[in-house]
Amino acid sequence: MPTYGVRGLAVAGAAAVGAATLCYLLTALFPLVGVRMARSAAEQLDRDVLLGAVLAEVLFSVPYLLALLTAATLVVIWTWRARKNLDAFPGAVPNLGPAWAIVGWLVPLANLVVPARVLADLLRNSVWRRRQSWLVGVWWASWLVFLIGDRFVARAEQQRYDRLTELPRNDAEFGTYVRHYEDALGPRLVPAAACLVAGIAFVVLIRRISAAQQDRLSRAVPAWPGQPVRPGHPVQPDQPVRPGHPGRPAPAAPPPVAPTPAAPAGFAPAAPAFGAAAPRDGAGGASATSPQVPPAPGGTIGA
Repeated sequence: MPTYGVRGLAVAGAAAVGAATLCYLLTALFPLVGVRMARSAAEQLDRDVLLGAVLAEVLFSVPYLLALLTAATLVVIWTWRARKNLDAFPGAVPNLGPAWAIVGWLVPLANLVVPARVLADLLRNSVWRRRQSWLVGVWWASWLVFLIGDRFVARAEQQRYDRLTELPRNDAEFGTYVRHYEDALGPRLVPAAACLVAGIAFVVLIRRISAAQQDRLSRAVPAWPGQPVRPGHPVQPDQPVRPGHPGRPAPAAPPPVAPTPAAPAGFAPAAPAFGAAAPRDGAGGASATSPQVPPAPGGTIGA
């Protein structure tokens, strides 16, 4: 079964989830800035200051949307890879197929239940510790509070904003903008707290599941960074393995070399003496096959 590395993707996904959580907290606390800008506009009776408050809130929400899209993409890919790894783990019995790791995040209403079940499968079949299952419950409950609470708060704020005067002219009309931002801070704190808890719990889940899976994958590959055994060429049980190269058979020993036959007894191969003339063929010279007799010691040196 194919497996997928999840360590690098888990680090990127956890960072994106943390960034999205931080950006949402900044947008939730924006009424603190809006109140000051609305009061300044009321004191100066300046509509441009109110327009600046609206633009500032939009600028606060742009980084959150970018971080949210990045985190959603990385989380969906990580969930699918982690779920596919379960198919290669002996003893893993997931309740949902790999397709739900993607569909569960995207389909409305299904995203309220399916992601929690997928994460429960990943935690149970990767970490093998039932005591950590409460993390999925904490994340799921806080995630639901965040999703539902954020929608209700956004709808209520939009209704209050529609009742405001578009072009305030006096202190009373400017005061309605001050009260609008003051009333918006309290309801935003509930989804903000839920988002913080959900973000922390999800980052912990990503790190623990990824660490457990990566540890299991590392124990299933050769320790030496060599070529694994090719499919269809397994190492035979009686075939030695090269030390330090798990999965790679040792080279076969070379065939034995036949020994050179010994010379017959009583026969010494002829060797030309130092300074002797080369053998010649013919009547007047030594035969090519006749042995050479070495000169006697003590010879003279010719002039």
